[in-house]
Amino acid sequence: MNHLFLRFLGPVLLSIAVATALVYAVVTWTFGDPIEQSALRQAAPQIFLIEQYIDKAASDEWLSRLNKVREVSQVKFELIPLNQALSKLTQRQSQQLSAGKIVMDAANSALYRRVDLNGERYIGSEDDVLLVQELPIDYWFNIKLEVVRYIIVAFVLLIPIGFWSRAHWRDIQALAKVTEDFGAGQLTARARTPAGASIYPLAQQINQMANRIETLLSSQQQLLHSVSHELRTPIARLEFAMEILQDSLVLSDADCKQNQRIIAMQGDLSELNSLVSELLNMAKLDAQGQLQKGVVRVDELVQNCLQHLPPKPEGLDLQVDIQNQDKLHFADQRLLSRAIQNLLKNAYKYADQKIVLRMKMQGEYWLISVEDDGAGIPESEREKIFEAFYRLDRSRDRATGGFGLGLSIVRQIVVMHGGGINIGESELGGAKFEISLPMAV
Repeated sequence: MNHLFLRFLGPVLLSIAVATALVYAVVTWTFGDPIEQSALRQAAPQIFLIEQYIDKAASDEWLSRLNKVREVSQVKFELIPLNQALSKLTQRQSQQLSAGKIVMDAANSALYRRVDLNGERYIGSEDDVLLVQELPIDYWFNIKLEVVRYIIVAFVLLIPIGFWSRAHWRDIQALAKVTEDFGAGQLTARARTPAGASIYPLAQQINQMANRIETLLSSQQQLLHSVSHELRTPIARLEFAMEILQDSLVLSDADCKQNQRIIAMQGDLSELNSLVSELLNMAKLDAQGQLQKGVVRVDELVQNCLQHLPPKPEGLDLQVDIQNQDKLHFADQRLLSRAIQNLLKNAYKYADQKIVLRMKMQGEYWLISVEDDGAGIPESEREKIFEAFYRLDRSRDRATGGFGLGLSIVRQIVVMHGGGINIGESELGGAKFEISLPMAV
């Protein structure tokens, strides 16, 4: 959010700077350079002396009065050729000088003015320019004065902008907090923006979108939960009917074949029953929404996971490496245990001879990894396997089983804890699933 505020502040300050330069250019073009105008006011006594004393002299006394002024004045009066003066001035200043106007050179504390335009003062006076130097002009003071003026204008503009931005920024932060909470699973989070706020229409649209999403998710969860529960009854009836049918058969050759078919059908029903159980687990996980947080000892967590795992396949070695066993973690122990169990069950299916479960603390995160020496997972499918009902091609048989829900449940639990899960290549040669969880969930 701070980056967004700085990105907002930058264009505002740039706009004020551009507006200041534009105002200065317009004022200069319309009324003349303010710095030169200020310098003219500071040089007013010398200009008054030229216009009211020297220029008032008769034609044959003009030079005499100029010399008298030179003797008593602290500034320097000098006559220079017109061409020399024009070479020191800009095009605009040269036009002003050619028209007989006073031209101020504030930077050098000097001014230029032609003696006359018609040669009335003395012979050749139309080609001379009166240069007055060392005027009592504080050039940098004039610049500072203009800078202070525009700074005051900028601050006057920034004050209402600041008040508006503060209220606007407060509303944006509140709206961002609502979207963050909603994205974290708090589906009841809504924006409480005042009707007079500038972002009120946006807040209303977000609230409407949140209502639709909450309704859709709630309907989906209710449908999944209801269907899963309703499926249990016909499944139980079918299982009961299969058992009765199997008991009623006389074990002749024909009956043996029918018995084999019944056993296969019972396997299908068992698989269907397991699928319904997994769907109910997902529905319960979605409905829970919030974690049942508590203090979790890492060693107790691992021990609980191992106790509730199915029997380990023969020839498979499971190694457990736990660091910082005395450390505590604040999380939902039941869900976290379920996530680790799902990873271990997944490793049971695909490992050849060895599985390694590691838990260690790194910085402010707990790292939980499960590695195996199986065939691994192609990089192109590492994100897809977290999708519900997605299975790798080599796992679509009854030998490995599964419905593609276990890893989806793992990621859902990890996300609820504010963590992340990555898949990589294990040093054992197979896949490596690594969960990172913040120390304080």
